[in-house]
Amino acid sequence: MKPAAQMEAAMGDKKTVDMKIEGKVVDVCKKKGCWMTLQMPNGDPMRVTFKDYAFFMPMDIVGKNVVLDGIAKKQTISVETLRHYAEDAKKSPEEVAKITDPKKELAFEAKGVVILDK
Repeated sequence: MKPAAQMEAAMGDKKTVDMKIEGKVVDVCKKKGCWMTLQMPNGDPMRVTFKDYAFFMPMDIVGKNVVLDGIAKKQTISVETLRHYAEDAKKSPEEVAKITDPKKELAFEAKGVVILDK
């Protein structure tokens, strides 16, 4: 298992790698817990989704540490998807409209999550 902060280095030049990571939850989807974000050292949180929407997270786990098992990914997120995420996060229409460029980012698709009591 690796800290989320070391995920990109552990991936090397691969676009996807099966691994376990540990990190601190920054945010959870306000609608139904269908995604969460983890704290990363550059200050830009990493999005975590769940394979086939098979499960959801409690919305009160912000600040808790989690262990994730799944696929680490390097990806480019479309403007349409970024705007959808912003709407899910209850951003204003003005904030959503400011999203005009796709974004390269690290992401994680979890097939299992353990919430730690730290």
